[in-house]
This record gives sequence, C-alpha cells and structure tokens, in this order.
Amino acid sequence: MKNKKIIIIGVIIIVILLMAVAYSALATQLSLNGTAEIVSEWNVKITSVTAQYVSEGCEAGEPQFTNTTATFNAELVKPGDYITYFIQIENQGTLDATLKNITFQEDQNGSPAIIYVTTEPDTSLKAGAKTGFLVKVEFDENTTEMPAVKNKTITGIIEYVQN
Repeated sequence: MKNKKIIIIGVIIIVILLMAVAYSALATQLSLNGTAEIVSEWNVKITSVTAQYVSEGCEAGEPQFTNTTATFNAELVKPGDYITYFIQIENQGTLDATLKNITFQEDQNGSPAIIYVTTEPDTSLKAGAKTGFLVKVEFDENTTEMPAVKNKTITGIIEYVQN
C-alpha cells in the first residue's frame, strides 16, 4: 500500500512536470509596439485688412495686420464721414473651427463723436474656409461742435476654438 502511494505521488509529480514543460512549449509571448502621430494643424488667422469705402477727403491709412492682430488709422474730416474696413479671417488649418466669443470694446475716454459699428464673422469656419467682418468708423453726423477729444480706439477679440 505504501508503495502504491509513492508510485501515485511520483506519477502525479511527473505529470505536473510534463504539463509545465508542455505549457512552456506551447505558450507564446506576444509583444505590441505602436506609434501615434497628430497630423492635424490649427491655423486660424487674419489674412487681410482692406478699406472698402472711404468718404471723400478722408484717409484710411495703410491698414496693418499680423496673423492675430489688425490695426487701422482712420482720419475723418466732417460729421457724416465714415470709413469701412473689411477684416478677412481664414482657416488655413485642417481642423474645423467655431466662433466661441467675440467682444468689441471702445475706449471710454475717446471722442463721443466717433462711432464704431461692427458685424460678426461666421460662427462656423470649416478647414480651408474664409470669413470676415466689417468695422465702420464714423464721425457722428449729429455732431454740431468740434469735440475736445478727437480720437477713439476700439479693441476687438475674436476667439475661435476647434470643433
């Protein structure tokens, strides 16, 4: 009986060893290597600023712009004169953009005789698309006296975000 137990234990040990060897022979180690790359580009920018209408005798100056700023200097002569500027925005990237926020703020210490009127660019700007908006600078036609302060600045922020 004792020999049978030893033989059974020996057989079980041999079977376990054979199973371990068989598992090792049949096991496969898999490895995974990967690389990810972002190929999209964000590039929404100002591409031009042009004076579209200039009242007779007024000066629109030479508008200046960079990718993110636009500057113009309007010289108005008499009440009712105005200059309209068109600011073009282009999405030269590969991601669609959405207008998140737009603010225009006038200098509170500036001349009350100068009025700014603005339009808004498109709210959706697909990749490769263009949009724009107008800024009208006007010498208030209801002004009856020459104002003491003769200039006024406007600051605008147009914020696009990716869809």
